[in-house]
Amino acid sequence: MTRRLATLIAPVVFLLALLYAWTLAADAKLVNPLWFPGPERSFAKLGEWIATGALWSPLASTVWRMLAGWLAACAVGIALGAAIASSPLARRLLQPSAEFLRPLPASALLPPAILVLGFSNAMIVSVVAFGCVWPVLLAAIHGFGALDARLVEVARLLNFTPWQRAWKFQLPSALPHIFAGMRVSIAIALIVTVASEMLSSQPGIGYLMLVAARAFRSTDIFAGIIVLGALGFLINYGTQRLEGRLLRWR
Repeated sequence: MTRRLATLIAPVVFLLALLYAWTLAADAKLVNPLWFPGPERSFAKLGEWIATGALWSPLASTVWRMLAGWLAACAVGIALGAAIASSPLARRLLQPSAEFLRPLPASALLPPAILVLGFSNAMIVSVVAFGCVWPVLLAAIHGFGALDARLVEVARLLNFTPWQRAWKFQLPSALPHIFAGMRVSIAIALIVTVASEMLSSQPGIGYLMLVAARAFRSTDIFAGIIVLGALGFLINYGTQRLEGRLLRWR
């Protein structure tokens, strides 16, 4: 019980220590206060956004684009991963293209995506999906391809079709790997969404911070950083809980 309590308290203490260090640095004016506000000013601006309702519309837009691109990437990555892992022909056809596209940063796709789709939600969702698909795809390939040989023999003895084997044996075996890839990709989704909003000037937290930077409103920038940090924490916590609930059999 004591160890569990210490595990819960330690992150809170560390966070408070970081806030205190931030306060000391701001009060010491190591950086011009115009560019480096203290936590009290940043949280006051965040409270103002919440009170006036200025936060909710940009936040909703960012979350929607992030989740839409991430879910699309998960669906494509799992399906392609299963196909590549289960079929030698699919592996020969798709793996070279996957190896060519995988190293490309998602930001490199922004200019051609803007040319094709314009400054639109579809452009941002597409770029987010491209950036997120690779961790899920690679995890799915590894998970579907790592089926225990004894289970393969059981499926053969039971005369399972390839679809039955994938659904009853390969998918449950691959789920831990897939969830690991999904947790990595959701962080990428948030980063790419904010960067795309800044470049395309679409309403969202990224554009809110860009406008603040152009107007030299540092408190708005730091308030946006706090929002993004809290959003990333909540999303990661949610995916951990979902993974724990769906994989209780482990």
